[in-house]
Amino acid sequence: MIFLKALGWTLSPLLILAGFSAGTTAAQPLTKPQVANLIVKVENGVDEFRNYLKKRGENATAAASAPQTQARRAKRGSANESTKAVAQAGKDDLDDALSDLNRSTNRLRRKFDATDTWMQTKVEVERVIEDGRRINQVVARGRYGSDAARLWAVLRAGMNDLARAYALQPMAM
Repeated sequence: MIFLKALGWTLSPLLILAGFSAGTTAAQPLTKPQVANLIVKVENGVDEFRNYLKKRGENATAAASAPQTQARRAKRGSANESTKAVAQAGKDDLDDALSDLNRSTNRLRRKFDATDTWMQTKVEVERVIEDGRRINQVVARGRYGSDAARLWAVLRAGMNDLARAYALQPMAM
């Protein structure tokens, strides 16, 4: 009986610790081709998001130069300089963050292809996720529309799948 009590006391802390570790994010056992597919999904998402924002900017420029838009603007008055500066700063923040994300995904691809063990690229994936968190903040603060929000949600989901594969903390929704 004394032995069981002693054994119970010894095992209790271990069982408690085991319960806590089960709740943490654990790496999924994936093959290198499966992880490569996750990376491709993120790369494609970055390209789609970039292309959408570029096209959106081109459409906005074309719409702003249309005669109807110029006539409306003349009636109500043009935007003041501070409004223009705020809009430009938001655009610059998103462009900078997206450029950083594109650069980090390219670096991940180069390092991933050159390794035999995909887990060796965990540092690069951490960088991709951090760059994604920055975009997440910029998109949450800005008014980019439902299409941008939808594209970002798809990209963020792909990045979260990649983070889980590497046992990293996924981005908040």
